[in-house]
Amino acid sequence: MPGGLPGRIAQWYDERGLPAPADRPSLVRAVLESLAQAFTDAVERTQELSGERIDRIHVVGGGSLDVLLCRRLADRSGRKVLAGPVEATALGNVLVQARTAGALTGTLEDLRDLVARTRAPFVFTPRPHRAG
Repeated sequence: MPGGLPGRIAQWYDERGLPAPADRPSLVRAVLESLAQAFTDAVERTQELSGERIDRIHVVGGGSLDVLLCRRLADRSGRKVLAGPVEATALGNVLVQARTAGALTGTLEDLRDLVARTRAPFVFTPRPHRAG
């Protein structure tokens, strides 16, 4: 059901007897908090299903530019968040094409390592939870 997002968010709060965000900044914050929680829940579920410990989350693309989203994701998940590169899809596409054309060699992991060495991500470390 596209459209009407502010109204649908207000309805969600109303159905739970909670005060809805009163202004645009509060609404944006609520959306970012919801995204950070949804990402955290997905990582927790993935860890549970795989049996593998996940100690960091890598956010690429446009979301990597959102400092508040990355900060809240690190804090909510209790994991390091690596943000960037914003152009990950384009870089990956170029590198795979270059490998196919014979201009580069190596595994996909080698190509990822090349990107990591040339485009270091910004790291968000989870902050300790404060009482109160």
